[in-house]
Parts: sequence; C-alpha cells; structure tokens
Amino acid sequence: MRQGLRFIAQIALLWAIYQLGNWLAKLSHLPVPGNVLGMLILFLLLLTGVVQIHWIEEGADFLLKHLAFFFIPIAVGLMQWIGLFRLSGAQLLVSIVMGTTVCVVVMNSVTSLLVRLRAPKGGV
Repeated sequence: MRQGLRFIAQIALLWAIYQLGNWLAKLSHLPVPGNVLGMLILFLLLLTGVVQIHWIEEGADFLLKHLAFFFIPIAVGLMQWIGLFRLSGAQLLVSIVMGTTVCVVVMNSVTSLLVRLRAPKGGV
C-alpha cells in the first residue's frame, strides 16, 4: 500500500512539473513546447538538488519502460496524413534524419562536457 502511494506521488510530481512547463510555455509565448520546458525544469530541479532522484526514480522508470505505448495514438493519428507522406516523404525523411543527427551530436557534446566537468582533477 505504501509503495503504491509512493509510486502515485512520483507520477504526480512528474505530471505537475510537466503541467508547469505547459503553463510557462502558454504564459511566455515562447516557441518551445511545454513538455520541453517541463524537462528543463526537471533537469534544473535535479541539478540544484531541490528534487532528489529517488523521489521520482520509480515513476520515471515505469514511464520509460512503457514509452512505446504513448506513441500508439500518434502513429494512428499520422495515418490521416498519408497524402502528405506520399507527396513530401523524401523531404520529411531527410529532415527527420538531419534533426535526429543534430540532437545526437549536441547531446553527445553536452554529456561529454558534463562528464569532463565532474571528473576528478589529476587522474582517473
């Protein structure tokens, strides 16, 4: 019972941060989706220690394990755009591949920088 309540609290905390990101995106009129702002907020909260990783770890693991399930509605919704894919599929594919490549390169650079910053000075 207690573990179930902890799990619900973790999901609720993640959902609240997501909603805060949506609210900030709507309020600020930034060209950034609310879910991205929510992830940035969560990152900053974790980085500053305001939120501890063990407060959300179990709920986040559950959501990541079932991530594919959340893409089913998107995939079904894309079926109505089959004409666009026939007309501009090649351009869309190039755009997706290039965008993914840029994201991977940027995240690799950021991760490498963070690892170097956290590495102990003077050795191993």
